[in-house]
Amino acid sequence: MKKLGRVLISSILMSVFVASTVFATPSVNDLRKDKTQAQNELKDLEKDMTALMRKINQAEEKMVKTGQAIIQAEEDLKVAEEKEQKQYEAMKHRIVAMYENGSGSMVTKVLESGSLAEMMKQAENVQTIHDYDRKQLDEYVKTKEKIETLKVSLESDMAVLEKQQKKFEGDKKQLDSMIAQAKTKVSNISASLERAAAQANSSSGSSSNYVPPSGTGGGAAIVSAAYKYLGVPYVWGGASMSGVDCSGLVLLAHRAIGVRLSHSSRVIGGGGRSVSAANAQPGDVVCYSGHVGIYVGNGMMIHAPQRGENVKVVKVYGSPWYRRYW
Repeated sequence: MKKLGRVLISSILMSVFVASTVFATPSVNDLRKDKTQAQNELKDLEKDMTALMRKINQAEEKMVKTGQAIIQAEEDLKVAEEKEQKQYEAMKHRIVAMYENGSGSMVTKVLESGSLAEMMKQAENVQTIHDYDRKQLDEYVKTKEKIETLKVSLESDMAVLEKQQKKFEGDKKQLDSMIAQAKTKVSNISASLERAAAQANSSSGSSSNYVPPSGTGGGAAIVSAAYKYLGVPYVWGGASMSGVDCSGLVLLAHRAIGVRLSHSSRVIGGGGRSVSAANAQPGDVVCYSGHVGIYVGNGMMIHAPQRGENVKVVKVYGSPWYRRYW
Protein backbone atom coordinates (compact mmCIF):
# COMPACT_ATOMS: atom_id res chain seq x y z
CA MET A 1 0.00 0.00 0.00
CA LYS A 2 3.01 2.32 -0.40
CA LYS A 3 1.36 3.96 -3.39
CA LEU A 4 -1.57 5.14 -1.28
CA GLY A 5 0.51 7.88 0.31
CA ARG A 6 1.84 9.07 -3.02
CA VAL A 7 -1.58 9.24 -4.59
CA LEU A 8 -3.00 10.99 -1.53
CA ILE A 9 -0.32 13.64 -1.90
CA SER A 10 -1.18 13.83 -5.59
CA SER A 11 -4.84 14.44 -4.71
CA ILE A 12 -3.81 17.31 -2.46
CA LEU A 13 -1.66 18.73 -5.24
CA MET A 14 -4.67 18.48 -7.54
CA SER A 15 -6.54 20.96 -5.35
CA VAL A 16 -3.61 23.31 -5.76
CA PHE A 17 -3.82 22.74 -9.54
CA VAL A 18 -7.53 23.61 -9.56
CA ALA A 19 -6.91 26.75 -7.54
CA SER A 20 -4.06 27.80 -9.81
CA THR A 21 -6.38 27.83 -12.84
CA VAL A 22 -7.92 30.99 -11.42
CA PHE A 23 -4.65 32.80 -12.08
CA ALA A 24 -3.44 31.06 -15.24
CA THR A 25 -5.22 28.96 -17.87
CA PRO A 26 -3.18 25.81 -18.69
CA SER A 27 -2.38 25.13 -22.33
CA VAL A 28 -3.83 22.15 -24.18
CA ASN A 29 -0.45 20.39 -24.03
CA ASP A 30 -0.17 21.01 -20.29
CA LEU A 31 -3.65 19.64 -19.75
CA ARG A 32 -2.84 16.56 -21.82
CA LYS A 33 0.22 15.91 -19.69
CA ASP A 34 -1.82 16.41 -16.52
CA LYS A 35 -4.47 14.02 -17.80
CA THR A 36 -1.90 11.34 -18.69
CA GLN A 37 -0.36 11.64 -15.24
CA ALA A 38 -3.79 11.48 -13.57
CA GLN A 39 -4.76 8.43 -15.64
CA ASN A 40 -1.52 6.68 -14.69
CA GLU A 41 -2.20 7.42 -11.01
CA LEU A 42 -5.69 5.98 -11.42
CA LYS A 43 -4.27 2.84 -13.07
CA ASP A 44 -1.84 2.40 -10.18
CA LEU A 45 -4.68 2.67 -7.69
CA GLU A 46 -6.77 0.18 -9.64
CA LYS A 47 -3.81 -2.23 -9.68
CA ASP A 48 -3.55 -1.83 -5.90
CA MET A 49 -7.27 -2.55 -5.63
CA THR A 50 -6.92 -5.69 -7.77
CA ALA A 51 -4.09 -6.96 -5.57
CA LEU A 52 -6.03 -6.12 -2.41
CA MET A 53 -9.18 -7.87 -3.65
CA ARG A 54 -7.06 -10.94 -4.40
CA LYS A 55 -5.84 -10.92 -0.78
CA ILE A 56 -9.38 -10.43 0.51
CA ASN A 57 -10.64 -13.37 -1.59
CA GLN A 58 -7.78 -15.59 -0.42
CA ALA A 59 -8.47 -14.67 3.21
CA GLU A 60 -12.16 -15.45 2.75
CA GLU A 61 -11.31 -18.85 1.28
CA LYS A 62 -9.05 -19.61 4.26
CA MET A 63 -11.77 -18.51 6.67
CA VAL A 64 -14.30 -20.79 4.99
CA LYS A 65 -11.92 -23.77 5.11
CA THR A 66 -10.96 -23.03 8.72
CA GLY A 67 -14.62 -22.72 9.68
CA GLN A 68 -15.37 -26.06 8.03
CA ALA A 69 -12.43 -27.64 9.86
CA ILE A 70 -13.73 -26.29 13.19
CA ILE A 71 -17.16 -27.78 12.48
CA GLN A 72 -15.57 -31.12 11.58
CA ALA A 73 -13.44 -31.05 14.74
CA GLU A 74 -16.55 -30.45 16.85
CA GLU A 75 -18.30 -33.38 15.15
CA ASP A 76 -15.25 -35.63 15.64
CA LEU A 77 -15.07 -34.60 19.29
CA LYS A 78 -18.71 -35.47 19.77
CA VAL A 79 -18.16 -38.90 18.16
CA ALA A 80 -15.11 -39.53 20.37
CA GLU A 81 -17.07 -38.62 23.50
CA GLU A 82 -19.88 -40.95 22.48
CA LYS A 83 -17.38 -43.79 21.91
CA GLU A 84 -15.78 -43.08 25.26
CA GLN A 85 -19.16 -43.27 26.97
CA LYS A 86 -20.03 -46.53 25.21
CA GLN A 87 -16.67 -48.02 26.19
CA TYR A 88 -17.22 -46.93 29.77
CA GLU A 89 -20.66 -48.56 29.85
CA ALA A 90 -19.30 -51.77 28.26
CA MET A 91 -16.44 -51.88 30.77
CA LYS A 92 -18.88 -51.53 33.68
CA HIS A 93 -20.94 -54.36 32.23
CA ARG A 94 -17.92 -56.63 32.01
CA ILE A 95 -16.91 -55.78 35.57
CA VAL A 96 -20.36 -56.71 36.77
CA ALA A 97 -20.16 -59.95 34.76
CA MET A 98 -16.75 -60.80 36.22
CA TYR A 99 -17.18 -59.83 39.84
CA GLU A 100 -20.91 -59.93 40.52
CA ASN A 101 -21.99 -63.06 38.63
CA GLY A 102 -24.69 -64.35 40.95
CA SER A 103 -23.04 -67.73 41.87
CA GLY A 104 -19.92 -66.05 43.30
CA SER A 105 -17.13 -63.74 42.41
CA MET A 106 -14.85 -64.25 39.45
CA VAL A 107 -11.96 -64.48 41.92
CA THR A 108 -13.63 -67.45 43.58
CA LYS A 109 -14.06 -69.10 40.19
CA VAL A 110 -10.39 -68.61 39.47
CA LEU A 111 -9.32 -70.11 42.81
CA GLU A 112 -11.73 -73.03 42.51
CA SER A 113 -10.91 -73.81 38.88
CA GLY A 114 -9.75 -77.33 39.83
CA SER A 115 -6.31 -77.21 38.30
CA LEU A 116 -3.36 -74.91 38.03
CA ALA A 117 -3.75 -74.74 34.26
CA GLU A 118 -7.43 -73.81 34.52
CA MET A 119 -6.71 -71.23 37.23
CA MET A 120 -4.02 -69.58 35.04
CA LYS A 121 -6.40 -69.55 32.10
CA GLN A 122 -9.16 -67.85 34.11
CA ALA A 123 -6.73 -65.29 35.55
CA GLU A 124 -5.34 -64.58 32.07
CA ASN A 125 -8.85 -63.95 30.71
CA VAL A 126 -9.52 -61.43 33.45
CA GLN A 127 -6.26 -59.61 32.77
CA THR A 128 -6.85 -59.64 29.00
CA ILE A 129 -10.24 -58.00 29.43
CA HIS A 130 -8.77 -55.45 31.81
CA ASP A 131 -5.92 -54.63 29.40
CA TYR A 132 -8.35 -54.25 26.50
CA ASP A 133 -10.54 -51.84 28.47
CA ARG A 134 -7.53 -49.80 29.55
CA LYS A 135 -6.14 -49.66 26.01
CA GLN A 136 -9.46 -48.56 24.52
CA LEU A 137 -9.96 -45.95 27.20
CA ASP A 138 -6.46 -44.54 26.71
CA GLU A 139 -6.97 -44.33 22.94
CA TYR A 140 -10.23 -42.41 23.30
CA VAL A 141 -8.66 -40.02 25.80
CA LYS A 142 -5.77 -39.33 23.42
CA THR A 143 -8.18 -38.85 20.51
CA LYS A 144 -10.23 -36.35 22.52
CA GLU A 145 -7.14 -34.42 23.56
CA LYS A 146 -5.88 -34.32 19.97
CA ILE A 147 -9.21 -33.06 18.63
CA GLU A 148 -9.56 -30.47 21.41
CA THR A 149 -6.04 -29.19 20.72
CA LEU A 150 -6.79 -28.99 16.99
CA LYS A 151 -10.03 -27.11 17.66
CA VAL A 152 -8.24 -24.55 19.86
CA SER A 153 -5.58 -24.08 17.17
CA LEU A 154 -8.20 -23.64 14.44
CA GLU A 155 -10.12 -21.09 16.50
CA SER A 156 -6.88 -19.17 17.04
CA ASP A 157 -6.23 -19.22 13.27
CA MET A 158 -9.76 -17.97 12.65
CA ALA A 159 -9.24 -15.04 15.03
CA VAL A 160 -6.08 -14.05 13.16
CA LEU A 161 -7.88 -14.30 9.79
CA GLU A 162 -10.79 -12.19 11.03
CA LYS A 163 -8.38 -9.51 12.24
CA GLN A 164 -6.56 -9.59 8.89
CA GLN A 165 -9.84 -9.40 6.99
CA LYS A 166 -10.91 -6.38 9.03
CA LYS A 167 -7.66 -4.62 8.10
CA PHE A 168 -8.16 -5.48 4.43
CA GLU A 169 -11.68 -4.00 4.54
CA GLY A 170 -10.25 -0.80 6.00
CA ASP A 171 -7.65 -0.65 3.23
CA LYS A 172 -10.38 -1.24 0.63
CA LYS A 173 -12.50 1.59 1.99
CA GLN A 174 -9.52 3.94 1.78
CA LEU A 175 -8.70 2.79 -1.75
CA ASP A 176 -12.33 3.21 -2.87
CA SER A 177 -12.23 6.82 -1.69
CA MET A 178 -8.90 7.51 -3.39
CA ILE A 179 -10.03 5.90 -6.67
CA ALA A 180 -13.16 8.07 -6.62
CA GLN A 181 -10.99 11.16 -6.12
CA ALA A 182 -8.66 10.06 -8.93
CA LYS A 183 -11.60 9.54 -11.30
CA THR A 184 -12.94 12.98 -10.44
CA LYS A 185 -9.51 14.41 -11.11
CA VAL A 186 -9.34 12.76 -14.55
CA SER A 187 -12.88 13.93 -15.33
CA ASN A 188 -12.11 17.52 -14.33
CA ILE A 189 -8.96 17.62 -16.43
CA SER A 190 -10.81 16.06 -19.37
CA ALA A 191 -13.48 18.75 -19.14
CA SER A 192 -10.83 21.48 -19.06
CA LEU A 193 -9.05 19.85 -22.00
CA GLU A 194 -12.23 19.70 -24.07
CA ARG A 195 -12.98 23.35 -23.44
CA ALA A 196 -9.40 24.35 -24.18
CA ALA A 197 -9.36 22.31 -27.40
CA ALA A 198 -12.67 23.82 -28.54
CA GLN A 199 -11.41 27.33 -27.82
CA ALA A 200 -8.15 26.61 -29.63
CA ASN A 201 -10.01 25.35 -32.69
CA SER A 202 -12.28 28.40 -32.72
CA SER A 203 -9.49 30.93 -32.23
CA SER A 204 -7.16 29.32 -34.76
CA GLY A 205 -9.75 29.58 -37.52
CA SER A 206 -9.14 25.98 -38.55
CA SER A 207 -12.73 25.04 -37.74
CA SER A 208 -14.10 27.73 -40.06
CA ASN A 209 -12.26 26.04 -42.92
CA TYR A 210 -13.91 22.72 -42.20
CA VAL A 211 -15.20 20.96 -45.34
CA PRO A 212 -17.68 18.07 -44.88
CA PRO A 213 -16.85 14.79 -46.63
CA SER A 214 -18.25 14.55 -50.14
CA GLY A 215 -21.62 12.86 -50.50
CA THR A 216 -22.95 13.90 -47.11
CA GLY A 217 -26.55 14.97 -46.65
CA GLY A 218 -27.89 17.82 -44.56
CA GLY A 219 -28.74 18.20 -40.91
CA ALA A 220 -32.31 17.04 -41.47
CA ALA A 221 -31.03 13.61 -42.53
CA ILE A 222 -28.98 13.39 -39.31
CA VAL A 223 -32.02 14.21 -37.18
CA SER A 224 -34.14 11.70 -39.09
CA ALA A 225 -31.55 8.97 -38.49
CA ALA A 226 -31.29 9.84 -34.79
CA TYR A 227 -35.07 9.63 -34.33
CA LYS A 228 -34.95 5.95 -35.30
CA TYR A 229 -33.27 5.31 -31.95
CA LEU A 230 -35.95 6.95 -29.79
CA GLY A 231 -36.68 4.66 -26.83
CA VAL A 232 -33.48 2.61 -27.24
CA PRO A 233 -31.91 2.02 -23.80
CA TYR A 234 -28.67 3.68 -22.76
CA VAL A 235 -25.78 1.19 -22.82
CA TRP A 236 -22.25 2.27 -22.06
CA GLY A 237 -20.21 1.87 -25.26
CA GLY A 238 -23.32 0.87 -27.22
CA ALA A 239 -23.87 1.73 -30.89
CA SER A 240 -26.83 -0.36 -32.07
CA MET A 241 -30.58 -0.77 -31.72
CA SER A 242 -29.88 -2.92 -28.64
CA GLY A 243 -28.40 0.06 -26.81
CA VAL A 244 -26.46 3.28 -27.35
CA ASP A 245 -24.53 5.80 -25.30
CA CYS A 246 -24.46 9.53 -26.10
CA SER A 247 -21.56 9.43 -28.56
CA GLY A 248 -22.85 6.14 -30.01
CA LEU A 249 -26.13 7.82 -30.96
CA VAL A 250 -24.34 10.79 -32.56
CA LEU A 251 -21.97 8.63 -34.60
CA LEU A 252 -24.82 6.37 -35.79
CA ALA A 253 -26.88 9.38 -36.91
CA HIS A 254 -23.93 10.82 -38.84
CA ARG A 255 -23.01 7.41 -40.30
CA ALA A 256 -26.40 7.49 -42.04
CA ILE A 257 -25.14 10.38 -44.23
CA GLY A 258 -21.64 8.99 -44.76
CA VAL A 259 -19.81 10.87 -42.00
CA ARG A 260 -17.75 8.66 -39.69
CA LEU A 261 -17.12 9.96 -36.20
CA SER A 262 -15.13 8.68 -33.23
CA HIS A 263 -17.01 6.89 -30.46
CA SER A 264 -15.84 9.58 -28.05
CA SER A 265 -17.74 12.61 -26.79
CA ARG A 266 -14.43 14.41 -26.23
CA VAL A 267 -13.27 13.91 -29.82
CA ILE A 268 -16.69 14.75 -31.27
CA GLY A 269 -16.89 17.89 -29.14
CA GLY A 270 -13.56 19.12 -30.50
CA GLY A 271 -14.03 18.30 -34.19
CA GLY A 272 -16.11 19.52 -37.10
CA ARG A 273 -16.62 23.27 -37.20
CA SER A 274 -17.75 25.55 -34.43
CA VAL A 275 -21.28 26.95 -34.61
CA SER A 276 -22.67 29.61 -32.28
CA ALA A 277 -25.82 28.86 -30.30
CA ALA A 278 -27.66 31.57 -32.24
CA ASN A 279 -26.78 29.91 -35.57
CA ALA A 280 -27.35 26.27 -34.49
CA GLN A 281 -29.41 24.20 -36.91
CA PRO A 282 -31.03 20.76 -36.74
CA GLY A 283 -28.30 18.15 -37.15
CA ASP A 284 -25.63 20.08 -35.26
CA VAL A 285 -23.98 18.35 -32.33
CA VAL A 286 -24.83 19.76 -28.89
CA CYS A 287 -21.66 19.43 -26.81
CA TYR A 288 -21.12 19.31 -23.06
CA SER A 289 -18.19 18.17 -20.98
CA GLY A 290 -18.38 14.39 -21.32
CA HIS A 291 -21.72 14.38 -23.16
CA VAL A 292 -23.13 15.03 -26.65
CA GLY A 293 -26.53 15.13 -28.30
CA ILE A 294 -28.10 16.24 -31.63
CA TYR A 295 -29.93 19.54 -32.00
CA VAL A 296 -33.40 19.06 -33.52
CA GLY A 297 -34.55 22.70 -33.53
CA ASN A 298 -36.71 24.97 -31.35
CA GLY A 299 -34.28 24.69 -28.43
CA MET A 300 -34.64 20.90 -28.27
CA MET A 301 -32.19 18.04 -28.72
CA ILE A 302 -32.26 14.24 -28.94
CA HIS A 303 -29.74 12.37 -26.81
CA ALA A 304 -28.97 9.20 -24.83
CA PRO A 305 -28.99 10.61 -21.26
CA GLN A 306 -27.47 8.07 -18.90
CA ARG A 307 -27.63 4.49 -17.67
CA GLY A 308 -31.16 3.52 -16.72
CA GLU A 309 -32.76 5.87 -19.26
CA ASN A 310 -33.68 5.66 -22.96
CA VAL A 311 -32.97 7.89 -25.95
CA LYS A 312 -35.34 10.84 -25.79
CA VAL A 313 -35.93 14.45 -26.88
CA VAL A 314 -35.39 17.12 -24.23
CA LYS A 315 -34.90 20.86 -23.98
CA VAL A 316 -31.28 21.98 -24.44
CA TYR A 317 -29.96 22.74 -20.97
CA GLY A 318 -26.93 24.47 -19.50
CA SER A 319 -24.35 26.22 -21.65
CA PRO A 320 -23.30 23.82 -24.42
CA TRP A 321 -21.24 24.53 -27.49
CA TYR A 322 -22.16 23.35 -30.99
CA ARG A 323 -20.19 21.49 -33.68
CA ARG A 324 -21.26 20.85 -37.26
CA TYR A 325 -20.18 17.87 -39.38
CA TRP A 326 -22.51 18.26 -42.41
